[in-house]
Amino acid sequence: MTRDLRGYAKQTNVRLAIGAGLLLLIIGTGLIWWIYGPGAAMMGLLCLLGAAVPIGLIIFSLQILEWIEKRANRD
Repeated sequence: MTRDLRGYAKQTNVRLAIGAGLLLLIIGTGLIWWIYGPGAAMMGLLCLLGAAVPIGLIIFSLQILEWIEKRANRD
């Protein structure tokens, strides 16, 4: 019985990142809505989505580079 500790660590990191993002989105936007109103909450949501675009592009490009590297080392 072998254990893939690297896979487990990667899965845990992904789950932690998703959980932190959801907390920021739900709790953060909810608090903005509660304190400042719906207009400010929509602007906060827009800012969060605007910040997510470059982060997503960086993650996507790193995944592409990892895929290319794995294919190059396979030969």
